[in-house]
Amino acid sequence: MPRGPQSKGHCAFCEREIAKSGVAKHLSACAQWQAAVAKAEQKKSEKELLIHLRVQADGLPQFWLDLEMRGSATLKKLDQYLRAIWLECCGHLSEFTAGSWSGPTVAMSRRAGNVFEPRTELTHIYDFGTSSITRIRTVGFREGKPVSSHPITLLARNAMPASECMTCRQPAAWLCMECVIEDGVWGTLCAEHAGEHPHRDYGDPVPLVNSPRVGMCGYTGPADPPY
Repeated sequence: MPRGPQSKGHCAFCEREIAKSGVAKHLSACAQWQAAVAKAEQKKSEKELLIHLRVQADGLPQFWLDLEMRGSATLKKLDQYLRAIWLECCGHLSEFTAGSWSGPTVAMSRRAGNVFEPRTELTHIYDFGTSSITRIRTVGFREGKPVSSHPITLLARNAMPASECMTCRQPAAWLCMECVIEDGVWGTLCAEHAGEHPHRDYGDPVPLVNSPRVGMCGYTGPADPPY
């Protein structure tokens, strides 16, 4: 997938468009997020460490997620979340490493609260053939009650990057995998030209979805949050 400018995104609670660099500031003033936090605090459950994480596709800064993860949850839960929203195509292996790809492996059984410190950065690798690499860093912490029963809450994510049809320059919604694999061309197509496109050796064009893995291996999405 070609590079693009750093994108804006949307708050998962109020759906307002926000700058990638302004998520934490937005949440501090977001009425819907603050209401969710206040409602959670009324529950009888115990308070725990909650970690704000920035997740970004390596080399594709227009794809990013801001997540709040329970400190008690394991990295396996984060791996499952990334697979569901961004990566899963063929059941490939994955791992976390400390710092860069070549850093020491961090066991998926470790709890987030024992891994993430103020300046922690992890790398997540999915598929050791056609690899998707994701950078994860700590943004902040709070002590409180989770707003969801799940181990991870989506706070914000990038807006779907715009693509143009390579034939007519109208907005594109499809990708020709034969163009990508055989011709080395990012073959984005509008609905009309996807139907007329002659390449079929790799099947019909696949839908463009909000994931950095589009055009890689057998990935077809749907790139929706798993919960």
